[in-house]
Amino acid sequence: MNDLILYLFIGFMILYVLYSKGIILADFNFVSPQEATQTIINEENNVTILDVRTVEEYKSLGHIQNAILIPVDKLESRLNELTKYKDKKILVYCASGNRSISASRILHKNGFHTYNINGGISSWENSGYTLIK
Repeated sequence: MNDLILYLFIGFMILYVLYSKGIILADFNFVSPQEATQTIINEENNVTILDVRTVEEYKSLGHIQNAILIPVDKLESRLNELTKYKDKKILVYCASGNRSISASRILHKNGFHTYNINGGISSWENSGYTLIK
C-alpha cells in the first residue's frame, strides 16, 4: 500500500512538472525567438508583445521593442488593458519561459490568441536579438 501511494505521488509530481512547463495540456502555441521575430516583421499590425516579468526586470535587464509590461501576478486583474488586442496575436515572454506559460494559460482562458516565446528573453538574447534598455 505504501508503494502505491509513493508511485501515485511521483506520478502526480511528474504530471505537475509537465503541466507547469507547458509540455502537456498546453492550450496555446509556442514559438521560437526566430519565429517570433518573423511574426513581428511580417504581421506588424496583427501582433502585440507582452512582457510578464517584474517592473525591475523590465527596466534593468531590458525588453523587446514595443513590449507592453504587465507582470504575471497582476495579469488577471489587468486583462481589461489588453482587450483592444483580443483579435491580434499576443507574443508572451518572461525571463526563461516559466511565468509566460502561466500568463499564456490565463490569456488563452480569456479568449486571447497566445504565442509563448520558448525560453523567454534569455533565449531571445542567446539568439542574437537585441533588447531595449
